[in-house]
Amino acid sequence: MPSPAPVPESPTPVRVLLVEDDELMRRSFTVALERYGYRVTAAADGLTGLESFRDDDGFDLLVLDVMLPGLDGIGLCRRVRETSLVPVLMMSARGDGLDVVAGLEAGADDYVVKPVDTYVLVARIRSLLRRASYAPAPGGEPAPGQEDVLTFGDLTVDTGGMEVFRSGTPVALTPTELKLLLEFAAHPGIVLDRHTLLRNVWEYGWDGDSRVVDLAVQRLRKKLGRERIETVRGFGYKLRR
Repeated sequence: MPSPAPVPESPTPVRVLLVEDDELMRRSFTVALERYGYRVTAAADGLTGLESFRDDDGFDLLVLDVMLPGLDGIGLCRRVRETSLVPVLMMSARGDGLDVVAGLEAGADDYVVKPVDTYVLVARIRSLLRRASYAPAPGGEPAPGQEDVLTFGDLTVDTGGMEVFRSGTPVALTPTELKLLLEFAAHPGIVLDRHTLLRNVWEYGWDGDSRVVDLAVQRLRKKLGRERIETVRGFGYKLRR
């Protein structure tokens, strides 16, 4: 797979908070991301990372290692999710372990397994940032041709304003959760398998981990009601009309 092209310089570069306790990896990731045009703030432990996040609300994306001293990456992600929907990418040294599930349950949008090639890390970051573009700031103008308001029972999805309401009450969704819901809303009553969702929402061009789908659906159900998204065993999920 070819390496992603460097990000062109911009007057407002994408800002990344990287929290990694291994000094060599922290420096390596920082240099690599800066080479692609990102502005990186690095922290060596969870508490310092949390302090950096709270002191500066301008970060566009967080990259968190799972195993951190003091406050681990999972706990840090939970604390971030108390106040923010900023995209979060977790890094785990145990891709088949409970860390991945715990990180996704805590609110992470995606994960990579260490050691990770730079092009994979950058590709996942770019995918997350594209998802974040689905959630414009409040008061933003709807995109042309995206002015439909869809209703599914007590659920209302404004695809132009990128807003979601349940019984008239706004529902706060992360960029990944919002894009997943929009995918379901575009195909109401139709079963979408995990591979299709991985391709269309997470932009995996190869087989990805279906756990990211299952955990994101689980988080959506908590916010929208468990009955709204139905599991069709052996096939996938569908949004009830």
